[in-house]
Amino acid sequence: MHAPLLAKMTNADSSARMLKSTVMTLAAAFVLVMIAAVAVVFAITDSANRIEAERQRDRIEAAIESQIRLRQLRIETLASTGQLQAVFNSAMPRQLLQLAFNRFSKGFADVEGAYVVTAAGQVLAGVENGEPAGQTGYDGLKRLSAALPGSPLAANREGPGRPRQPFIVFDGHELLALMSVELSSMQGAGEDQDGLSLVGYRRITPSFLKGLADLYRINELRITARMPDDPLLRREIDSPQGPARAWLTWSPERPGEAMIRQFFWALLGVGVVFAAILVLAVHRLRAAAAEIGLRERQIQRLAGQDELSLLPNRRTFDLRLDQELAQLGRNGSGLAVLLLDLDRFKAVNDTYGHTAGDELIRQVAERLSGMMRRGDTVARLGGDEFGIIQTLAAAPDDAAALGERILESLTRPFAIMGVETTVGCSIGIALAPRDGEDRETLLRLADTALYQSKNEGRNRYSFFESRMNRSLQLKRLVEEDLRKAIANDELVLHYQPQVSIDGSTIVGVEALVRWPHPVHGLVPPSDFIGIAEERGLIVPLSDWVLRRACIEAKRWDGIRLAVNVSAIQFRHKDFVANVMRIVRETGFDPSRLELELTEGVVVDDADAAENAMMDLRGHGVGLALDDFGTGYSSLIYLRRFAFDKIKIDRSFLEYMETTGESAILVHSIAHLGRALGLRVCAEGVETAEQHRFLQAIGCHELQGFLFSKGVTAAEIDTLLTLKAPFAATLAAA
Repeated sequence: MHAPLLAKMTNADSSARMLKSTVMTLAAAFVLVMIAAVAVVFAITDSANRIEAERQRDRIEAAIESQIRLRQLRIETLASTGQLQAVFNSAMPRQLLQLAFNRFSKGFADVEGAYVVTAAGQVLAGVENGEPAGQTGYDGLKRLSAALPGSPLAANREGPGRPRQPFIVFDGHELLALMSVELSSMQGAGEDQDGLSLVGYRRITPSFLKGLADLYRINELRITARMPDDPLLRREIDSPQGPARAWLTWSPERPGEAMIRQFFWALLGVGVVFAAILVLAVHRLRAAAAEIGLRERQIQRLAGQDELSLLPNRRTFDLRLDQELAQLGRNGSGLAVLLLDLDRFKAVNDTYGHTAGDELIRQVAERLSGMMRRGDTVARLGGDEFGIIQTLAAAPDDAAALGERILESLTRPFAIMGVETTVGCSIGIALAPRDGEDRETLLRLADTALYQSKNEGRNRYSFFESRMNRSLQLKRLVEEDLRKAIANDELVLHYQPQVSIDGSTIVGVEALVRWPHPVHGLVPPSDFIGIAEERGLIVPLSDWVLRRACIEAKRWDGIRLAVNVSAIQFRHKDFVANVMRIVRETGFDPSRLELELTEGVVVDDADAAENAMMDLRGHGVGLALDDFGTGYSSLIYLRRFAFDKIKIDRSFLEYMETTGESAILVHSIAHLGRALGLRVCAEGVETAEQHRFLQAIGCHELQGFLFSKGVTAAEIDTLLTLKAPFAATLAAA
């Protein structure tokens, strides 16, 4: 996955999270501010309402008190006239009192009713609405007779001529305001006239209450028999007749509501502004979420797709293979798993560059996709490796036919950067359920078959066979045992002598590693060197061989030690440093060490190889070109690289006749080496005739079974003690 895409996705995620966090913070802050504002507003309005309710209560009570007090003053004024007091303090008969009181009736017009009452509650005279009251059946008398017994009038004695406090009572129908002033207690008053009072009353009617409310700008005043909840909105009225009670109540002024109406628009404006900001933020958040969703889908697609070839990647390939294997038992059909590697992909990369390699991968992917049936899957597993799931492959012939089509398609030339390039491929095939029914097994077996195709010459396909599995198991066994053998110093070295051209003197030895396996016996290098290279053991193995050979060869003065170097070991970045470290640690003379390299060692990276070889020669280490004559560019290497010796490959001597083409080639190689100042050594010398021929053409050294096979270090010790170690052998030949 591209780093920029990851960065953009990370930035988008970060921005979205930041935006979301900001929106949530703003929303929370707004909600808290709104809650606080509403709470403050309601607290202020409630306080304002309470204050106004108290003021209204005070005004109402003051208004009622004022109206009653006006009547009380009127009663007091009339009661204070000497004429009125003289009439009722005289010995005038009772039946004449009303007639005498009539002349005062006009003075009580605004009181509604006024009566002269004894302490026992007996009415002596009265006025109703400014007119003289009759003797019986008058409303005022009934009301007074109901209100007076046990009322504050009876107990409110403050002294002669003193007014009693006015009060309000509820008689079950309406409110009455009662006022009284004491008239008696003047000298000469009769006994039955003791405790006379001038009593006035005023009905508090709804119209009266409305007038008060209008006068003092108080909301509706009303009488109710149900006690209001708020004590600030009620005034209790006692009833002289017992439990019946009434309440004077009103609708309070609510300045807080006006404040709320004012604050409402302010809060509404703030809310609208915030809502607009919130909507914008939510819009941005949704846009960011949509973008992130799109990117996530792209990432998921890329997570399941190879970016270069646009084919499914290994992860998707594994998932689809698992899905197809799960269907095997249901549909009863089989499937084939094909793994393929391009044969010359590395050469294209090295020759034309990675851009050309990428283009080749894309074109291969396009050709493979065009050959797939519906339901089949082709994926790029990595590098130049591709995987194919062929469904409904009931027989091996179906997979074989697909393999043929792939080989035919991929061997056709590719146009890469204006140049036609030809590559091939190697294919390994495993079948399910024949070879296995789980993904790991099928991929492992297909990979084994793929390596079989490579080992058999490439550009072919191979089905997995059980013998391959046994070979794979053997390789694993060899790998595990070889790793232990290297770590436990269980390997041994044999040495094959390199003799002078006359065959009389040992001038050098070639170290050959052997593995005495506890089960399989003495294992030759050909059986485990390749495995060591495949499994990454060649470097520790080569280091072990060099170290042991230097230790054992130190005692052979004047004898060169030849050690083979693998291509993997030579390409290691610390190769020269490792060689010189081992030489120093063992105390071996570097001028006696000769490293044998093949053309394959230097062909891949000639510049790096040349630098390494010059470094080795600078330390005195000799270099030999092994298997000379088998490559196609040996002369180029001889001119460029500073070899000390060339070794003629044994294949030239195996079927050589002294007058044949092989003899001519060997003769030419020997003369070429001598002309370049190089020592020439022939390998694989097994007959006296070969010995005489090589001696005649001017070779310097010989190596082969004619003289000795690879022997132990102890046997080399013995051979070096002999003056002519191979005289008997040469004589017999």
